Amino acid sequence: MVKTDTNPVHAILWMLASGLSFVGVTGIVRYLGTDLPAAQSAFVRFAWGALFLAPALMGLWRQGFAGLHLRLHLGRGAVHVAAVICWFYAMARIPVAEVTAIGYLNPVLLTLGTVVFFGERLSLRRVMAIAVAMGGALIVLRPGLREVTDGHIAQIGAAVFFAGSYLFAKRLSAVATAGQIVAMLSLIVTLALAPLAAWVWVPMSLEQLAWLAVVAACATSGHYCMSRAFAAAPIAVSQPVVFLQLIWAALLGWFIFGERVDLFVLIGGAVIVGSVSYITWAEARERRRALVAEGP
Repeated sequence: MVKTDTNPVHAILWMLASGLSFVGVTGIVRYLGTDLPAAQSAFVRFAWGALFLAPALMGLWRQGFAGLHLRLHLGRGAVHVAAVICWFYAMARIPVAEVTAIGYLNPVLLTLGTVVFFGERLSLRRVMAIAVAMGGALIVLRPGLREVTDGHIAQIGAAVFFAGSYLFAKRLSAVATAGQIVAMLSLIVTLALAPLAAWVWVPMSLEQLAWLAVVAACATSGHYCMSRAFAAAPIAVSQPVVFLQLIWAALLGWFIFGERVDLFVLIGGAVIVGSVSYITWAEARERRRALVAEGP
């Protein structure tokens, strides 16, 4: 068995930084509001991202796109386009904390997707965790007790489409490098969003353009910090820290936008994160036992 060095403290700190970065993304998009159409905001954000990734894209251009499994990349790009449009639409219309809490459904939906599309085993533990997470989502939404708006529906759609994007990424990870996956996603999503953005384009100020550049930088930082967290220790170590992102989002909404802190949103988010953390920890423990059973 190969021994790998882990640093739980570093993993937690990197995940904290990742959460703060993503809260920065949601806060800025919330600040920009509904003045810009969702497709236009998403296009400008990804165009900035493509600019940041220009060196990687130039490398792809020089080596050629043959053998890059373009169908998988294009499929992921199409699903991701739907996800980001839904997310930008929701972010401008519902409280920051609610967007964050509903977004926690991504790994739950991803688990269901791996069962449906990759034939992974659906154990009783997974079924229970998924059921608990769905219960947490109902606590957040409380259908029948309050209005479920188009913003909430859009964020649920975003969670579904992002899970689909991650399924494509999981398949691509076996045939492409991480750099290729990220660069191709940025390029394809930018190109796909361009005609949609042109269709609904409205004049935008330099301030809006600059803020969307910051959104792209924060998103890039968030993904980088998350990758460092996963590299520093098993996911089970850093997963519970993800809940703090909901706390930061609730505080941001309260202090900056005057949004009421909804206790049910915090409880529902905690239930979802708790179920995801449990299944992550339990499956990591099973993998360790399997490795010990196999021997050196």
